[in-house]
Amino acid sequence: MLKPDKWIRQMCREHNMIEPFVDGQVGEGKISYGLSSYGYDIRVADEYKIFTNVYGALVDPKNFDNKSFVDHKGSECIIPPNSFALARTVEKFKIPRNILAVCLGKSTYARCGMIVNVTPLEPTWEGYLTLEISNTTPLPAKVYSNEGIAQLLFLEGTEVCETAYADRKGKYQSQVGVVLPRILAKK
Repeated sequence: MLKPDKWIRQMCREHNMIEPFVDGQVGEGKISYGLSSYGYDIRVADEYKIFTNVYGALVDPKNFDNKSFVDHKGSECIIPPNSFALARTVEKFKIPRNILAVCLGKSTYARCGMIVNVTPLEPTWEGYLTLEISNTTPLPAKVYSNEGIAQLLFLEGTEVCETAYADRKGKYQSQVGVVLPRILAKK
């Protein structure tokens, strides 16, 4: 049995599971990212959608109004108090059929009152991960682009799943950029 970090390294080589893949932790002067002991610390890219209530829009996951966000691109992002932003990862993912990844926020941000929503990366899902970053504080909060934001933990199934994400044509398959909420159309 391989050690967890060696297993992740091997899965990335065999399946191109994470691109670009950073083999080891990068952290001096930065919020760390790259291969860790039992997971992989992912980075946030420099494109964001910052929530705004300027237009008084209703937040409705079935009928989402694009005017609820302001687009921002930069080396950092300031999230307003008690608000959130959507962002995407630097890394692109290709999850093998026998793997489930779980995304959890890094403690560095959590200790500042910023939470990254827990989300799964299902077997056979591919694309850039859209992240939801909540600022739970009454103060503006800063996020640093191209630095660590969350960690992926990988779970290997003893068997492959019968129906994977690509098989059911998941609505977030092969997403690029920051993707807003979607629902499947009625048949």
